[in-house]
Amino acid sequence: MFLFLDVDGTLIPFGAERPYPQYEPPRTLPGPPAHPLLTRVDPALGTRLERLAELGCELVWATTWLDDANAALAPWLGLSPLRLVDWPDEDAEPWFGPRAPHWKTRPLVAWAAGSPFVWVDDEISDVDRAYVAAHHPSPALLHRVDHRYGLTDRDFAALEEWIAGGGTTGGGSADGGILGGGITGGGPPGRATGEGAAGGGITGGNGPVAR
Repeated sequence: MFLFLDVDGTLIPFGAERPYPQYEPPRTLPGPPAHPLLTRVDPALGTRLERLAELGCELVWATTWLDDANAALAPWLGLSPLRLVDWPDEDAEPWFGPRAPHWKTRPLVAWAAGSPFVWVDDEISDVDRAYVAAHHPSPALLHRVDHRYGLTDRDFAALEEWIAGGGTTGGGSADGGILGGGITGGGPPGRATGEGAAGGGITGGNGPVAR
């Protein structure tokens, strides 16, 4: 099982009206932060991510930070270098029109190659859940994070439950409803991006894997 991890809006929150806490660099970090926004990231999140890995998944960067995620974020979080998704060229991706899934969705389904996966991102929509349900044969949890807060205790609780259950338990939270391609859980109201409800969505594949 893979856990595809976004950075901006997931580990690094943005867009809130209030100032963000500023975290001190870990003592093990040689020198100042490698990126000015790293101080918004609680280094303790690294321990919580390792806990998810111990439950039975491989952490994989799924971000436009690419190699910078291992160079800057991994040391800040106390993580070993992770594998990362190498995105295809933009011109190589087919155009599906205005209701197309997120540009990450098809590459992540292909990268998973039929294995169960979790995708944690702040831009997931029901269009992505429907695409994964139709093109991925194994369980997948598409868990949307509110970009104003980044990963919270509530998010980790949903992720831990789903991963510990081997992809057989519902994601999200108790106040969620069934939307589009999967079960979704509610999140903090008033999302700026307007892509449906926040929270997790569990999808079970019912079609061939897209390659």
